[in-house]
Amino acid sequence: MPSVDPGRSLLAIGQLSERSGTSVSALRFYEKHGLISAERTAGNQRRYRRDVLRRIAFIRTSQRVGISLADIRAALDSLPDARTPTRADWMGISAGWRAELDARIADLQHLRTELDGCIGCGCLSLTTCALNNPGDRLGDEGAGPVRWEAEANQALDASAG
Repeated sequence: MPSVDPGRSLLAIGQLSERSGTSVSALRFYEKHGLISAERTAGNQRRYRRDVLRRIAFIRTSQRVGISLADIRAALDSLPDARTPTRADWMGISAGWRAELDARIADLQHLRTELDGCIGCGCLSLTTCALNNPGDRLGDEGAGPVRWEAEANQALDASAG
């Protein structure tokens, strides 16, 4: 087993930024909001344990798929002793997020399929609205993108069943 150089066991914020591909300002933001933590030197400089790299990867991956920072923090706060998520932790957390992610995927697939068509908003501002929604009849069904929401819900129900 390779030994760890004691001088390299903690990372300065610039090293953490370079290694994680995350800006220094984002690291400070994560720390301010309790997502990561640092130790302080006698000169009050931040030093991070190496396992913070895995925490940052968890945060960035979760953000990339659309999970809010509040949900990410709640997931991290659920871990004992504020430790970095293990593979088993990630599996449990992601299982809890699965329904939300499935709904987002269904919305994105629906948007991709229907991107050029009418979303049924009742705006009457597009040339096709007079054809697809004469007299704003969709307004009687509710506010917002009525057709879009109905079709998205049908797609989600079909994928769940």
